[in-house]
Amino acid sequence: MIVLSDIEADPDDTQSFVRLMLYANQIELEGLVATTSIHMKTSTHPESIRRVIQAYAKVRPNLAKHEAGFPTPDRLAALVSEGQPGYGMAAVGTGKDTAGSRLIIQALERDDPRPLWISVWGGVNTLAQALHTIRETRPPEAARRLIAKLRVYTISDQDDGGAWIRRNFPEIFYVVSPGGYGAGTWTGIHTVIDSADNRTVSNGWLRDNIQQGHGPLGALYPDVSYGMEGDTPAFLSLVPNGLSDPEHPDWGGWGGRYELYTPPVATTDPSGFSGVTIEPETRPIWTNAIDTFTPQVAQDFGRAHTTAERSIKDFRAGIWRWRDDIQNDFAARMDWTTQPFAQANHAPEVRLAHPDRLTVKSGQRFVLSAVDSTDPDGDSLSFQWLHYQEIGHWQSAIPNGIAANIHTVDFTAPAVTAPREAHFIVRVTDKGAPPLARYKRVIVTITP
Repeated sequence: MIVLSDIEADPDDTQSFVRLMLYANQIELEGLVATTSIHMKTSTHPESIRRVIQAYAKVRPNLAKHEAGFPTPDRLAALVSEGQPGYGMAAVGTGKDTAGSRLIIQALERDDPRPLWISVWGGVNTLAQALHTIRETRPPEAARRLIAKLRVYTISDQDDGGAWIRRNFPEIFYVVSPGGYGAGTWTGIHTVIDSADNRTVSNGWLRDNIQQGHGPLGALYPDVSYGMEGDTPAFLSLVPNGLSDPEHPDWGGWGGRYELYTPPVATTDPSGFSGVTIEPETRPIWTNAIDTFTPQVAQDFGRAHTTAERSIKDFRAGIWRWRDDIQNDFAARMDWTTQPFAQANHAPEVRLAHPDRLTVKSGQRFVLSAVDSTDPDGDSLSFQWLHYQEIGHWQSAIPNGIAANIHTVDFTAPAVTAPREAHFIVRVTDKGAPPLARYKRVIVTITP
């Protein structure tokens, strides 16, 4: 993954970099590029990225006690560069290559079959420059091979480069909520949910779990000025937690859920705040998908959790349904920066008792089980099964037979006239502090 960030346009980029450092052993970073945006048109601040890396250097030895693979600070420092020095497409063209745009091309040309994710937290014109140069200087077939490796997730459109890329390179895999920020799926990371417990995104929670008493990296995490970590969803779906498949944004994950279609301008909050002129989309993009979820409410007696009285239907719900898990994971990893292994929590390992793809017939009872799941700290585990109705070809609820919060559950396949897919998620949570969740997805094909 390569990050393009307008760091210092808003403190939230620094917040997201602090979190990213805690996952630097799970997401292979290829570049950390300081860019411009509509909110900071004439300057870039790579020194601010280096400041986060310097704090990371102080805590990396302790992080390494908890998980392997954290890169050296020197390795990360070597990835820092700058993109286009001006705003938008006016700074793109022949002879306008930058260290950042060249870095993108070098990563694409590396002998590596994996996709390259461009995580865009600000303006996207540095990627536009790389594409401009590829189209100008590479043979058509070579250019097609390079572009096919790209996966782009942008936090809305923060310059006019996004519309240009989508118009001129319609084959690019592109995830975005275009238009005003009020239409952004990514805002689910910090927006308040009505009639729900929002404490894990509160200033008090950030103070107690991230900023204060959690070492030099946590101390660098700035207070919220506009919205907490608006850029973080641009990499959350790459965290290997068993839930998301980055190649399938419609399957949902920590970074939200997206479907492939051409959004009408009217649905993109055209009068909302962004500062970038909204252009009608010319082709399908991965963009906002609407989820309905019912929060789980803890109970003092009887069944550990019950469903809330009110369901929530919203394009941000694809993040909201996992947000407490996201925040607890952040808090636990921040603990890793200062605590020994025995005094911190670590995520459970989810193990299915069967394959993750099954085929059943209409009316057939089938059993799903995660009974063999374990926890590295020896913590007790809780289970919750979910039929993710919005995904697949069968979007009516498929209820389980007894209770959804046990390790082994049974379902009865509905009657179908043609093969249909249904997605089931098991969420396994430990009882450590903070509680951590991991997942497995089972895709069930139902045949007549």
